[in-house]
Amino acid sequence: MADSTLVFTLLGLTLAAFVWGRFRYDLVALAALLTAVLLGLVPAEEAFLGFGHPAVITVAAVLVLSRGFERSGLVDLIAEQALKVGDRLLLQLLVLTGTVLVLSGVMNNVGALALMLPVAIRMAREHGSPPSLLLMPLAFGSLLGGLTTLIGTPPNIIISSYRGSLGGDSFGMFSFFPVGAVVALCGLAFIVLLGWRLVPKRAGSASTEAMFDTAHYLVELRVPEKAKAEGWTLHDLREAIDETIPILAVVRGERRHAGHTFHGALHEGDILLVEAGPTR
Repeated sequence: MADSTLVFTLLGLTLAAFVWGRFRYDLVALAALLTAVLLGLVPAEEAFLGFGHPAVITVAAVLVLSRGFERSGLVDLIAEQALKVGDRLLLQLLVLTGTVLVLSGVMNNVGALALMLPVAIRMAREHGSPPSLLLMPLAFGSLLGGLTTLIGTPPNIIISSYRGSLGGDSFGMFSFFPVGAVVALCGLAFIVLLGWRLVPKRAGSASTEAMFDTAHYLVELRVPEKAKAEGWTLHDLREAIDETIPILAVVRGERRHAGHTFHGALHEGDILLVEAGPTR
């Protein structure tokens, strides 16, 4: 079988596994890489060179930068100001889309979008407008903002690295800005003035039954003094109660740890944020 056929077959199977979603994406990608090595499509000595590629390292650094913005409270401050724009839909669109556009230029655009999503939803609820009118423009704004800087989107980083490998100078941080800014501003104007009118208007308010549905409430559980669970890990706790109740976070003092990243032992006074109904 020709190498090209093997490559396209492997890519097709990998994409199918991604769409299926049964296995973790990183495991699927690693399995595809190892399969390519076993089939002779990738030399064994070059199999892991991609992990040291400048684009990969830069994307990882951008994710660290994004988390720094989140932890510093800068984004919360911006969001607080964005909620004061009033009832005019055009002004709401301009502030939300413009804010995420600027943020996605200096951090990961998916991270910028995730940070502004709660703001958009809260704004829609407070002013009684369909969330779809704010959410879709917000998504487009995050894509447009990534065009303005080198780190705004991974393709910019890849192009810059490729140019450097050909013997030329790599693009600088704001080399994309003259063209990217023009495209982003034109896109912003279109979204605010016309694009939002093309968005399907879907009602976002819940019915009375849904509002009083207690199947997925957040519950706070505090670890009391001399509790049996003190010193246990979350894995130990799940095994002891023999339940699949999702533990979303562990709050210790002033710090909040996501449930899937907390691997330490529980201490007295820890607060567990659990998603459960009253019968559980």
